[in-house]
Amino acid sequence: MPKRVDHEHRRQQIAAAVRRIAADRGLEGVSLNEVAAEAGISKGFVQHYFASRDDMLRYATTTLRGALEERIVARSGDGVRVRDLLIALLPLDEAARDDALVANAFLVRALKDPEIACHFRTGHRLLRDTVAALLAAARADGDLVPTVDPATEAVLLLALVSGLADAVLLGYQSGDEAIALIDLHLSRITATRRNPR
Repeated sequence: MPKRVDHEHRRQQIAAAVRRIAADRGLEGVSLNEVAAEAGISKGFVQHYFASRDDMLRYATTTLRGALEERIVARSGDGVRVRDLLIALLPLDEAARDDALVANAFLVRALKDPEIACHFRTGHRLLRDTVAALLAAARADGDLVPTVDPATEAVLLLALVSGLADAVLLGYQSGDEAIALIDLHLSRITATRRNPR
């Protein structure tokens, strides 16, 4: 019997090589030859799955969310909490730092590639909606200041974390300092429960 080939697995393997190169050298270092060498396969093999460099980059963009979702689940354990989700967005270890570098490289590419930009908008919308839903649930449970609008606060929190992530990447904010600032902001919107007399 002929061997069954998992084509999606092969595409994922190529996309992982793209991400490794992008983390190390940016997207300017990504070529069909470099990706083939990084993945340990032939250039023809890469071309079998992707007709062009642009096709390869566009596909690789669709794989960026996976690592983030794994980090969120690993940090949250039994249930996703807003704080855990926000901290998972920070480049606090080598893998998260590489993911942030790759995402930033693709973000620059998205400015001129509508398809990649669409992937970014979709991912951001899903993230924003998740944060808003978590905040709405916290408000319903009485854990959030009642005047906080979950949808607006989700946008603000993601903007805060985006800026902090860049600050950590550039080295003018430590991971601990970034977490402390997230905690400070969350403390301002968290409802203080009064002890009954």
